[in-house]
Amino acid sequence: MYIIPAIDILDKKVVRLREGNYEQATFYDVTLEEMIERYQSNGTEFVHIIDLNGAKGDFSNQEYLFDIIHKTDMKVQYGGGVRSIEKVRELIDAGIHRVIVGTQAITNPEFLSDLSKAVCGKQQCSDQVVVAIDVLDEVIKYSGWMESSPIKLMDYVDKCLNLGFFRFLCTDINKDGKLGGAGVELYKKLLNHSPFIKLIASGGISSMEDVKALHQIKVEACVIGKAIYEDRISIEEIQDWNLKSLISF
Repeated sequence: MYIIPAIDILDKKVVRLREGNYEQATFYDVTLEEMIERYQSNGTEFVHIIDLNGAKGDFSNQEYLFDIIHKTDMKVQYGGGVRSIEKVRELIDAGIHRVIVGTQAITNPEFLSDLSKAVCGKQQCSDQVVVAIDVLDEVIKYSGWMESSPIKLMDYVDKCLNLGFFRFLCTDINKDGKLGGAGVELYKKLLNHSPFIKLIASGGISSMEDVKALHQIKVEACVIGKAIYEDRISIEEIQDWNLKSLISF
């Protein structure tokens, strides 16, 4: 299991939200360029960037983000308002390593099927696309966590798998932004249901003990944001963990 540092961007500033609430935003006195440089200089190869403006349909950050991404060798996992096949293509063509899709995949029954045919081609969709599942008490939430899907969690996972999507970014909303520990029980249920999925855990990770707990249940990776900014987990600890993960792999 490896650690992916997270950087959320709002109005071109590094920020973290609590439970996805834009009214509960904490802004940090560091730029996106500085954060990427800090990670890269410590040997991190992967970064998770969420465009919070894009999540609301405002892509005013995009040129700024692309300009920075083009200057780095870091692999970027990107999300925020990706609601069309054209947008997925645009992001991949711009050099994004993995594109995260969420709301559109839930609200449009044909979206994932069309995406699989149009973008993925003969390779596994999981090489380019990550399906985001935001979960509150095993209910799938979307549209900024304001709406609830009637689709049962495990049924949705099965649908994605049948279409060739194996990599999931699962956020436990109960845990997000609170530094209260990871949603281990939720991830256990998902992995017990489908042991072969590639699961990326997100939300609540506050210490290396949380990371170890996720490693024990065999998630593929975990995304860490606030714990880094709040000095709960150091970049050196992430570097050391990821290096050991590569060696053991």
